[in-house]
Amino acid sequence: MDFIVGLINLNFTPSHNGSISTSVRFIYNSDCCDSDPSFFAPDSAELAIFARNSRIEMSMSNEYSDGVRLTFLGTGTSLGVPIIGCHCGTCSSKDPRDKRFRASAFVEYGGLKILVDAGPDFRMQMLRANLSHLDAILLTHNHKDHTGGLDDVRALNYIDRRAAEIYCEENVLRDLINEYPYVFSFPKYPGSPEWHLHMIDEKPFLVFPNAEDKELIWVHDVGYHYRLADGTLVPTAKKVEDMYDEARGVPENVVSGILKNEDFDGSALNGNAPVIPIRGLHDKLPVLGFRFGKIAYITDMSSIPESEFSKLHGLRHVTLNTVSYNKHHSHFSLDEALEMADRIGAEHTWLTHLSMSFPPYEQFAQQLRQLCQDRHIHSDVLPAYDGLMIS
Repeated sequence: MDFIVGLINLNFTPSHNGSISTSVRFIYNSDCCDSDPSFFAPDSAELAIFARNSRIEMSMSNEYSDGVRLTFLGTGTSLGVPIIGCHCGTCSSKDPRDKRFRASAFVEYGGLKILVDAGPDFRMQMLRANLSHLDAILLTHNHKDHTGGLDDVRALNYIDRRAAEIYCEENVLRDLINEYPYVFSFPKYPGSPEWHLHMIDEKPFLVFPNAEDKELIWVHDVGYHYRLADGTLVPTAKKVEDMYDEARGVPENVVSGILKNEDFDGSALNGNAPVIPIRGLHDKLPVLGFRFGKIAYITDMSSIPESEFSKLHGLRHVTLNTVSYNKHHSHFSLDEALEMADRIGAEHTWLTHLSMSFPPYEQFAQQLRQLCQDRHIHSDVLPAYDGLMIS
């Protein structure tokens, strides 16, 4: 495994007997936030304790396999951790791994930069990870803790001079129209976020580099225009029905002809990134997880249909959500998450969307190691944390 804290790479090799094994790093950049340096850059004493408890050896490796690397930008439940006004042991913890933004992940895949979910902490997550470009934003579902930061793509519009490429299901798109009416207004309010929408479902799809020919140009007091190849400026505003038609615009035969679940090998295709959606239910709400090569990111599920497990074979890493030891109507309980981890059988399972119901990180990690050993679970199961990188 690789951990990076600041400029430090840390490597360690575990198993079911109490160690851990995977490829992970901290990527906190203390220069980009001045609110709480201890959160973004643990001091040497914290690192020493962290290294000793995790049996970490120093390494300078910066490699990752299959061209896929996932960084957890947020691992907390919808309220985050700590939650406002709570003084429990977890919310009061000094361990930086117990400071959790709302759930989100950043995926580097085939040379592309892909974000999964953009909740209310999106701006701070991007600043903390020192990110300034995205090729795509994939949305798992329509709840506010996963879509509440989409207005902040305005900064990326300005920097990249490109519309943000957003991939979501039709029901999510309908809710975005209700939640962000100014994005879809016609004529458009100057300064509104610029989104280019792609409608997806549970069928495999390709993510393309965000490098289309149409460049965004800001016209003072008027708003963004596209500059075409011949220099012509065209207003970006479109009617909702036209945006719908454009969102449906990926030809079915292009995707189905290239991607088949049974022969999908996880490699990028001609500079594009193939993604396999995983259908699940969040109580009764249909939601999506996503498989990128040998990493699958699943959050906000309480059940997975039998037909979807064929998409989860041969994983190195899988992420699963849990919010409580107890049964929950819309999330896996801890027992259900462990059962799911055992069934999927990935080498490593990382728990996310965690609440303050669980104890502080190190205590929770020890509990999980013991539970995996006692139940003979066929995966190393550990809590994820903000800044963790897996490959």
